[in-house]
Amino acid sequence: MYPSQHRSLHAFVHRLTSRSILTEDEINAILALDGHEVVVAAHSDFVRMGEHVDHSCLVVDGLVGRFGQNSNGARQITCLHIPGDMADLPSVVSPKSGWGLAAMTRTKILRVPHAELRRIAAKHPGIAEAFWRDCVADGSIFSEWVVNVGRRDALTRVAHLLCEMAIKNELAECGTKRYFPFPIVQADLGDATGLTTVHVNRTLKELRERSIVTVRSGAVTIHDWDQLVYAGDFDVAFMLLDGPSPRIAASAGDAHIYAEGMIISSASTQNPRR
Repeated sequence: MYPSQHRSLHAFVHRLTSRSILTEDEINAILALDGHEVVVAAHSDFVRMGEHVDHSCLVVDGLVGRFGQNSNGARQITCLHIPGDMADLPSVVSPKSGWGLAAMTRTKILRVPHAELRRIAAKHPGIAEAFWRDCVADGSIFSEWVVNVGRRDALTRVAHLLCEMAIKNELAECGTKRYFPFPIVQADLGDATGLTTVHVNRTLKELRERSIVTVRSGAVTIHDWDQLVYAGDFDVAFMLLDGPSPRIAASAGDAHIYAEGMIISSASTQNPRR
């Protein structure tokens, strides 16, 4: 296994244990997963809408956009994935993709076979539960993106997205709430917020002139977190980050697993609040 694969699987475990309790055996089963690394060029699709896939894509490095598009080819990005995210985990149980995945920048992907993910989920119910809960969180975030594009003005949309990406990067230890990598061009940011490139440019300029945030050279610097939260009408609750949820016990004998899992699951994070 390449070092980058090991790091990305650790990042995936960290993501899972932010919401679910996993035992040492379950964590080791995930870390033992093997896959095939591929490098995807910037602005290239690596999963197409309607495609049948036999693997899920773990982001090792870079930035991935999940998207839908109309018959004319116009795209709407519906989620952004950073290192440690399994961008299409639901494809394990629904292999025909209902959306596409594209690299926003040069991106490294670990293709993990569905057969391996199904195997460890069948052997370890706690892993299946963690996968399920991760998909629930993904659905909650998707719902918030719909609200963001449909019911907020341009400044609020962009500010809300930047708040979400700041928290995701901090939790994944890819950055902090004050500074994080964001290698996205304004056209793609427009596809994520339902805005034209010109409108995105004006909105970023306003945020910069108000000394709230600066987006430059593939990175975001947040000067005033509280003002960004206020401008984005942001409430972190939709990200489901209240800490690891109790396990769904399969039997009375699972009590010891719960206790053990509480010890080895990732340390409770201090949830960012509005």
